[in-house]
Amino acid sequence: MHTTVFERRPPAASVIDHALGATRHSVFWLDDITPPSHPRLVGTHLADLVVVGAGYAGLWTALRAKERDPGRRVIVVEARTVGWAASGRNGGFCEASLTHGHDNGATRWPDEIDRLDELGRENLDAIGETVARYGMDAEFERTGTLSVAVEPHQIEWLAEEEGFLDAAATRALVDSPTYLAGAWERDETALVHPGKLAAELARVAVEAGVEIFEHSRVVDIDSEAGARPIVRTADGAVRAAKVALATNVFPSLLTRTRLYTVPVYDYVLMTEPLTSEQKAAIGWEGRQGIADLANQFHYYRLTRDDRILFGGYDAIYHYGRKVRPAYEERASSYRTLASHFFTTFPQLEGLRFSHRWSGPIDTCSRFCAYYGVARGGTVAYAAGFTGLGVGATRFAADVMLDLLGGTPTERTELKMVKDKPIPFPPEPVAALGVTLTKWSLDRADHNQGRRNLLLRTLNAVGMGFDS
Repeated sequence: MHTTVFERRPPAASVIDHALGATRHSVFWLDDITPPSHPRLVGTHLADLVVVGAGYAGLWTALRAKERDPGRRVIVVEARTVGWAASGRNGGFCEASLTHGHDNGATRWPDEIDRLDELGRENLDAIGETVARYGMDAEFERTGTLSVAVEPHQIEWLAEEEGFLDAAATRALVDSPTYLAGAWERDETALVHPGKLAAELARVAVEAGVEIFEHSRVVDIDSEAGARPIVRTADGAVRAAKVALATNVFPSLLTRTRLYTVPVYDYVLMTEPLTSEQKAAIGWEGRQGIADLANQFHYYRLTRDDRILFGGYDAIYHYGRKVRPAYEERASSYRTLASHFFTTFPQLEGLRFSHRWSGPIDTCSRFCAYYGVARGGTVAYAAGFTGLGVGATRFAADVMLDLLGGTPTERTELKMVKDKPIPFPPEPVAALGVTLTKWSLDRADHNQGRRNLLLRTLNAVGMGFDS
């Protein structure tokens, strides 16, 4: 078993302590905006469509519903505030892929993958067009992604990629001593400001006539046979013709889908703005998003004011599928990220982190969203984006609206849409399985990427962990 690059070249503890010394436990993207507030749902309302959840999936669904039929009354009901959960906490990588990468999609839906890739590119194009058409200040930059090899065995994984770069060419783009090779995909990824994208989607939706209610957690959906479903909160209710569920990582209001996802916590650091000298030391003039190729990988990108967001690696599951604020503060994960950051960019020693945060990812076994309808076709749902929902949520919105429309479309006839993921087992098996899988992924990273019997078996039965 060999040591990884991050274990061979760790920075001094004093470097980490200095960098983390003034860090705030707060989400930079949400601190960086002043979103408008929306009222609480009180009393009884009628609507053509109720959307539960005001993250990307819910907001796209509401906006797309009004774009399709401006006369439709659309209500969004949110437990807290617009974009406060995953939609405001992610890295801002808006990817074209709807299947968590081409390889994952090709393995699962080989007959559809070419069309799925096309639909993904069309979806990303449509996001860019929507941002431009509505004048949305979302800091949308179509810069692509630079995938980097940081271990020798990863070089061959990139060798067949279009845009392959050797070590020198990779370091000419972004200078890190850890880079052994790279591949720059230039058009399949845009970077966005996650908080601004959520706030702007809400603004545009409201201007289109959507009604948003915050601090209104849905506690139940009543669906009597032949009657319109009733979405209930503590202080109000909405009787609607159709309901779209966009609750993602949070426990589903439909019992049938609760075992399809598990919440896995991801951790993020944000630096203070780089000086011109620090920026020159690493280059990065192309402002690409960057990700390495380890199983436990890192993702990082620049902000508009030249901060570096650095996240990933640790993926923490808590027994019982719990989602709790206390899980967001994990000192060991932040110290690990800080160590890996300065291993990646030793020339930035002395830079400090301004923000640290975390949040749960709605992870499903096929590593990309699943879809469906319930309650006699009156309730649609989409969840399980597994960390790649920034772009895919818009596609999911159209799928849910198509399903609620009741008439087959190209989207609803996709096998990807009709299939369901393999559910995760109940506890204690789920916790044991996640622990063993994470151990196996770490072991593979220490063994030239070679996967053990557990990982090979999971891959064979369609349980993900191959992206």
